[in-house]
Amino acid sequence: MKRVIGAIVVLLCAGAAALVTWPQLLRQEREFPFAQIVSIRPVVVLAFAALAVLFLVFALGRRIRAFCLTLALVFLVAAGAGGFTLVSRGLGSDELPPKENGEIRVMTWNTAGPATDAAVIAETAVAMQADIVALPETTIDTGRAVAVSMGERGHPMWAHVDEYEGGWDANSTALLISPDLGDYAVIESEAGGSSNTTIVPSAVAMPVDGDGPIVVAVHAVAPRPDAMAGWRSDLQWLADQCAADDVIMAGDFNATVDHMDRLGIDGADLGRCTDAARLTGSGGVGTWPTDVPSRLGAPIDHIMATDAWRPVASVVIRSLDDSGSDHRPLVVQYARR
Repeated sequence: MKRVIGAIVVLLCAGAAALVTWPQLLRQEREFPFAQIVSIRPVVVLAFAALAVLFLVFALGRRIRAFCLTLALVFLVAAGAGGFTLVSRGLGSDELPPKENGEIRVMTWNTAGPATDAAVIAETAVAMQADIVALPETTIDTGRAVAVSMGERGHPMWAHVDEYEGGWDANSTALLISPDLGDYAVIESEAGGSSNTTIVPSAVAMPVDGDGPIVVAVHAVAPRPDAMAGWRSDLQWLADQCAADDVIMAGDFNATVDHMDRLGIDGADLGRCTDAARLTGSGGVGTWPTDVPSRLGAPIDHIMATDAWRPVASVVIRSLDDSGSDHRPLVVQYARR
């Protein structure tokens, strides 16, 4: 009887470990609580590793040795699978290659409203030679201040914004675009998930002239237990925005690539867009929060594009964790295909 109970416990633990490591197996990646757990995959890996060590210690007792060794193996395999996933997505680099003729750089940074000084944003964007800058939780006044400061540094930008009513800074998403890409206009939108994301806005900028891409500055609602439906709606709406041939999306998706399973088309991650950090070796680096090491954080900020653009390299900037925001900037270098 003890062996039967032991076998049942092992099977339950194995099933739970598999579901936590890869909730896509049972289509639970956008369901509570698995959506929240898989967001912190590095912490889950460490927890499984600790459990494996714990049961190896317990296995010193002869009477439960086989049971404990089996559980240790289960947890060790789970830790290895999660660790392999992180390594395969990339643990990041510290610099980008020189910018070649015709290449562009895209930067996103959730600035947490007034927590991040406009001069710091501008200095960072100029240093990274950014042609597109998505700034969730940034008002139009701050966006314009950043654009002016960048212009004073010899890097002019046009400032756009989409905003909802209310005094909360998260009700605004600013978008800066280089004049070299042509003139742009942000399309009108409204909350509710029909023509924009549900709780906080995303800005969709269409080229008025020139041959620049459609640009989407993203801000999806966080997957809080009381906002799961809105979060799932936001991800679907964002996938729908990436249906044209030439689209670049950047911002705070409040989701990892795990959450985007079955939302991509023809092998892409979200609609027809593919995550650049994952393809260029930075997909396992946490962009949030800044008060934990980047190797333990959640990669919820993304820059994506359709096949019109080839990602050359990416970098999560880890030197600005004390700048005020709880997010790290992400920069991707693209070349036209």
